[in-house]
Amino acid sequence: MTVTTFSELELDDSLLEALQDKGFSRPTAIQAAAIPPALEGRDVMGSAPTGTGKTAAYLLPVLQHLIDFPRKKSGPPRVLILTPTRELAMQVADQARELAKHTHLDVATITGGVAYMNHAEVFSENQDIVVATTGRLLQYIKEENFDCRAVETLILDEADRMVDMGFANDVETIAGETRWRKQTLLFSATLEGEAIQNFAERLLNEPVEIEADPTRRERKKIQQWYYRADDVEHKTKLLIHLLKQPDVTRCIVFVRKRERLHELVTWLHQAGISSCYLEGEMVQAKRNEAIKRLSEGRANVLVATDVAARGIDIEEISHVFNFDLPRTADIYLHRIGRTGRAGRKGIAISLVEAHDNVLLGKISRYVQEPLKSRTIDELRPSTRPPSEKLKGKPSKKVLAKRKDKKEKEKETDKPRVKLRHRAVKNIGKRRKPSGSETAEKGE
Repeated sequence: MTVTTFSELELDDSLLEALQDKGFSRPTAIQAAAIPPALEGRDVMGSAPTGTGKTAAYLLPVLQHLIDFPRKKSGPPRVLILTPTRELAMQVADQARELAKHTHLDVATITGGVAYMNHAEVFSENQDIVVATTGRLLQYIKEENFDCRAVETLILDEADRMVDMGFANDVETIAGETRWRKQTLLFSATLEGEAIQNFAERLLNEPVEIEADPTRRERKKIQQWYYRADDVEHKTKLLIHLLKQPDVTRCIVFVRKRERLHELVTWLHQAGISSCYLEGEMVQAKRNEAIKRLSEGRANVLVATDVAARGIDIEEISHVFNFDLPRTADIYLHRIGRTGRAGRKGIAISLVEAHDNVLLGKISRYVQEPLKSRTIDELRPSTRPPSEKLKGKPSKKVLAKRKDKKEKEKETDKPRVKLRHRAVKNIGKRRKPSGSETAEKGE
């Protein structure tokens, strides 16, 4: 049976009301597939592209469980959600609070970058759901400030990223501490690869595997094209021109390195464009402030390194700009997934220098559609694009090297003499004096 409305999932009225408040009427593919088995108490291993409602896919069934089986008196957390980054933990907690707003359920966070005493509410008597990053949570478990015994459901969000970031052992330690749990839900952008499969095998019990792949449909909501640039200066002019267009209401500009990030923020400021920025080494308060400024509309441009490419969910991002193309096509997909979320349309624009052409081709193949080229009349590139005819053909240097190699081979070539097996089989072996064998036999 195909689920087309949330009411078909037999969710509590308080949850349906919260979904209505958020403007959600139809479940996404991952929600329709993951919620029924999760409500039955099964372990679930789910994969879906970013921006397809995976957070609600695990929050709704656990909230329903807490409503169906209320505790008689307050106590430690019954649901523990682990995330790879602080930003994601805070976003998940916010979404949980929004979905639980017509209930009496409590949601708290435990993350690094926050003063220890600020987590005091987690140690208070009543907590239903705790969203945490692994490092700080382990610290609390070791100091016996966090009670794992009441945890009924353990949820791992962006599990592939936790494995990539080297948190697998921490997660397994926490899983060991919550060994009395009845259910484990694991969500990941992809379920491919030995590492994530082995990880899931150790933690999940006969899970229902769900690969909701509405990637094509979701991506159709994101228009993708690129502008060719001669150099960094030309790229900056293109970006400033594009940022000043009226349809750019709230956007993220991605760069590869921190050094470029700071340069670009300065160049934008000089051009009269107010921006905030996000990078790996920032203290938590500054990171929160940057996201808040963009969310509240005090700045409409966020310049970010790839630390922001996953997990950050800011509503109504109209555009994503790739000032620098990412190192891999996979990161490209995560970057552009910041726009076109929750059924809205979005635009992803890349600025491409000559050395990016090979990567551009890889990205086009990965997203299974060619990125269209555009130009701005007054900012046309002065260099010519690489010729399509030459693609796949070796350069003059390579051809010259090959010619030299062939000529050398001709010089050294000698007429081949066919050798019999018996003539070569004993090459390299010590030879016995002739007649020695017969002498030995005679003895």
